[in-house]
Amino acid sequence: MTRTAPSVAAAGFSPEQRRALTVLGISQTLGGAGMAAGITVGALLAQDLLGSTGLAGLPAALYTAGAAFGAAGLGRVGQRFGRRPGLALGNGIAALGSAGVVAGAATRWPVLLLAALFVYGAGTVTGLLARYAGTDLAPPERRGRAAGTVLFAMTLGAVVGPNLTGPTGDLADTWGLPRLTGPFLLATVAYVAAALVLVVWLCPDPLPPTPSRAPGAARTGRPTPGVITGATVMITAQLVMIAVMTMTPVHMADHGHTTQAVGLVIALHVGAMFLPSPLSGLLADRIGGRRVATAAGAVLLSAGLLASLAPPTSVPLLACALVLLGAGWNMALLGGTAMLADAAPAENRAAVQGLADVGTSVAGATGGMASGLVMGGGGYPVLAAAAGALALAVIPAVAMSGSRSA
Repeated sequence: MTRTAPSVAAAGFSPEQRRALTVLGISQTLGGAGMAAGITVGALLAQDLLGSTGLAGLPAALYTAGAAFGAAGLGRVGQRFGRRPGLALGNGIAALGSAGVVAGAATRWPVLLLAALFVYGAGTVTGLLARYAGTDLAPPERRGRAAGTVLFAMTLGAVVGPNLTGPTGDLADTWGLPRLTGPFLLATVAYVAAALVLVVWLCPDPLPPTPSRAPGAARTGRPTPGVITGATVMITAQLVMIAVMTMTPVHMADHGHTTQAVGLVIALHVGAMFLPSPLSGLLADRIGGRRVATAAGAVLLSAGLLASLAPPTSVPLLACALVLLGAGWNMALLGGTAMLADAAPAENRAAVQGLADVGTSVAGATGGMASGLVMGGGGYPVLAAAAGALALAVIPAVAMSGSRSA
């Protein structure tokens, strides 16, 4: 019989961790639908409201900049009060930001729209921070699989969300709102539900507060090589992925593709970001996070080259490129997460992990902002090829360097 999904029970996890992974999985499925809203229509909303392709990367820059602040703040909350309050608060912030995006677009007030995207980003980082909660109760040899299980749970919501662009747009239109706000209406409801699931059912807390994690305990000394290597891999992959992903909807819209076609391509991309998580996590446990990260560099290069060379009228080839982009990002993220989980000290684990994701979010903001400028100056093919080359130049070099210094 073919297995189509990871079995938490069969993975050798304790009953306590199986419960935590199940609750995290439900909240991640809901949060995945909310996260997909910004990916699918964020750039199109900005292009419509600001009237500039060069500024179409601004939403990705804003919500990834917000994610940087969210990662730092929610990491501190998790360090001091436990995982459950931090993750629930993050989903609540994402719901508030989603509602603000709808209000900003409805009133055609750019300042409100852009501020809300920042708040939205501060909350959406919760979906990635949750992978660390999955590793809290896992033995070292199963941390990759635990993180992969949590990320995998985002797949359903993240894939379904973009494909609801049409129906949610119809609903928004019925309510007298711009059609592009439809996915953010869905995000508001999904994030509220995710927060409630965590508050009610994530008990016991995977990382409960202890006296050793007092406010001063979050201050760390010099980062270990494993932390630096893992963080650098994730930072580079995030920059590359955000840069290409953000401009793909704009590139497709400029060549006459419908919103539904854009939603399909992004749905496939987001699915590839999370669907391979069990395999990437298993590989990280079996062969090590550094080797998985090294392979990710080659996959991301392939994605960039294919996106660069694909005819702009070809939805299948663009979809293939975005699938490779998502898969390469997934490998880099879980490879880096495995390195970080092994190297982060137990007494301030949540704070260190949050700071690593701050760097990842800043890289995403940089990629989002630069992508519009590069595309405006050189076009989408130049952007995609340059991003792929950057991934191959940095990720394997850093991963292998970390291996030699270990």
